[in-house]
Order: sequence, then structure tokens, then C-alpha cells
Amino acid sequence: MSKIRVLIIDDSALVRQMLTRILNSAFDIEVIGTAADPYIAREKIKRLNPDVLTLDIEMPRMDGLAFLSNLMRLRPMPVIMVSALTEKGADVTLQALEYGAVDFICKPQIDIAQTFDAYSDEIISKIRAAAHAQIRPMRKSIDKLPTVVTPKISPKYSADVIIKSEPVRRHFKTTEKIIALGASTGGTEAIKVLLTRLPANAPGIVISQHIPATFSRSFATRMNQLSAMTVMEAEDDSVILPGHVYIAPGSHHLLVKRDGARYVCRLDEGNPVNRHRPSVDVLFRSVAQNVGTNAVGVILTGMGDDGARGMKEMHDAGAINIAQDEHTSVVWGMPSEAIKHGGVDFILPLEHIADKLLTLVIDNNSRHKQ
Repeated sequence: MSKIRVLIIDDSALVRQMLTRILNSAFDIEVIGTAADPYIAREKIKRLNPDVLTLDIEMPRMDGLAFLSNLMRLRPMPVIMVSALTEKGADVTLQALEYGAVDFICKPQIDIAQTFDAYSDEIISKIRAAAHAQIRPMRKSIDKLPTVVTPKISPKYSADVIIKSEPVRRHFKTTEKIIALGASTGGTEAIKVLLTRLPANAPGIVISQHIPATFSRSFATRMNQLSAMTVMEAEDDSVILPGHVYIAPGSHHLLVKRDGARYVCRLDEGNPVNRHRPSVDVLFRSVAQNVGTNAVGVILTGMGDDGARGMKEMHDAGAINIAQDEHTSVVWGMPSEAIKHGGVDFILPLEHIADKLLTLVIDNNSRHKQ
């Protein structure tokens, strides 16, 4: 089996050294070169023909974003951004993902060696996923994007640590619907494509996207500027209203609870589930238990299996569920696992999901009124 060939582009010698050591420790990855700036990188890409690049955002002579823009127009290939965990870093990273970067690694501000070592398994996983990601030439509207580096956690907790499993119970159908959405690698751009196709009066949407705490607020702000719906970072006790989108903070699980006649958001700082906080399984289980047949579930592009079990629980509780298809997914991990678990009713290209959601909501409401 041939190894995944990686070129590291970073102006920090320490970062180049750390990433090289971590990636070369994997049996199926080989760092074939490093570059201190994009001009050196350009020549090495031509000469070495790597499978994956890691690309620092802030570099001398040409910043990473400008280099990425040129690269995705002229020679599209898998790129993992190396980004500072700051508000400015979040904004630029989200833009890089719009340009076609597959994912990102968060660069610590202090104690780089120790922090990178803690993230080594996730960094290796991201490189493997990037090597098999669907890469398309850059265009004005790009349908792809990220996850997040989370420290290695053992054991791998299930949703039981946050919300206990309950026997399936059916809910009375109402006219109020909730759309529950989960995503990971490739998710932020996929979410953008979906939200920009929904009208201002669409049902309330709750979203669990694997993303760092520093990035989630910037992501919500960006989506609010682009969507006809009102998009915000979820807060504890936020009432879920039609025409509104609630994105889980990167530091908390998001759950949906019933409060009298209303649905509300609940935030939980408990253990990561499936090595993620927020976890899609936690969100979906809460929706299965508290919304049931009045919910529609959506699982988009992502690495791993978070959300697969929760989506099956939603399905068993009467929800109708949609998975993004393989062709339009950057990484077809989470949707594939949800399908294998038997929780998916429709498998659709990303650009068709918004119309299907609206059809399902209208059909459900029509049946309710009859």
C-alpha cells in the first residue's frame, strides 16, 4: 500500500518539525518535504507532487489564504489549514474553507509541542480523511468544509453520559416542526449551502457542527449574514422559534427539551461524546425523546460515526431523516454510518436537501390538519 505523501507549509521551524514527527509516526503517511513560505511550496508541489498539504495561514511574502486561492483555481488538491485559535483566526479559517480547504488544525499559542502531541491522533485522522476527500476546482459558491481538532480522549463515551437512553415513545403530531442537523468535516460550507436555500419562515433549526469554541460564534455570525433566517449561537433556555437557527457553541453539547408548549435549547458542558463536544448523537437523542415525530433530521458530510445512533433513535421515534449523498460530501463518513444503522429515509445531493425539507414539513402539516 502506498503511503499518503504530505507537504508541510509553515514559516515556523518548530511547527514543521512537530508536524513532521507526528505524521511520520503513522504507518501510512510520509512527509515528503517542508516549505517555509508559499513560493518555496509552489516549486516543491511541482517537483514532489504531494497528496495532501498542510498550510499555515499567516506567512511571509504571501499569506496562506492568497496561496490557497491560487492553488484551488490552478491545481485543486486536499489542503489542511493550520490556524490560530483566535477570533481573527476563526474568520480567516472559515474563508479558507470557503475557498476549498478540507479541514483545519488549530495551532496553539503556547506550549506547541505538548499540545500538538495531545492532538496527534486527530491530526493523523484529518490527513487520512483529506487524502480521500472530494476536491473540486474553486468557484464562487463552494459546497464544502471542516471539523475540529479535539484532544485524544479515552474511553470513547456514548451519549449515555449526557442523556440517558429511553424506550421509544410516540409524540402527538403538531404543526410546529424542528429540524435537527449534524455535520463534521466539510460541514460548515455544506450548512451554508443549505441555509441559503431556506426561506425566512422555515421551521426552527438546531445544529451540532464539530467546531472549536472560538470558531462557533464567528460561524453563526457569518451564517446570519448570508441566510434569510436568523442565525445565532445557541444559549441555554433559548426558545426555538420558526425562522431561527441555533448553532451549538463549540464548548457545549446542544439538547432540545420541551418546556410546556415550547421547545427550548439546553446546553451541557459534560464529557465529549464520540470524542466531540458538541456531539451530534447527543442532539439527535434529545430530539428523539422530546420532539419525535415532529422532527426532521439531517446528517451532512463528516468524518466518523457521530450521529448515526442518534439518527436511528429519531427514526424509531417517528422522525423523517435525510442523509447527504456520497458524491456531494467532502467526507462520506457520518452519512454512511447513519445509513448503515437504518436511520435514514432519503439520501440526497446537498443542493436538493432544502427543497426536500420544505416538502416534508408542508406534507406533515397538511396531514396533521386533515
